[in-house]
Amino acid sequence: MAKRNFWEKTKKFLREVKIELKKVNWPNQKEVFSYTLVVLVTVLFVALFIGGIDLLVSKLISPIIFN
Repeated sequence: MAKRNFWEKTKKFLREVKIELKKVNWPNQKEVFSYTLVVLVTVLFVALFIGGIDLLVSKLISPIIFN
């Protein structure tokens, strides 16, 4: 009895998921491209910023450590 109830709930859940996915406003190809470009540029900027800070700190600290 419990297994049957589990499978009925699972079927109901999946039907509801299908209905909800039809309501989603999916982005078009142009939007996906522009969002992806924004993410890549942001990641590149943050990586360069953190890399620059790391390089600066290592240049400032290395004479203290190795002297």
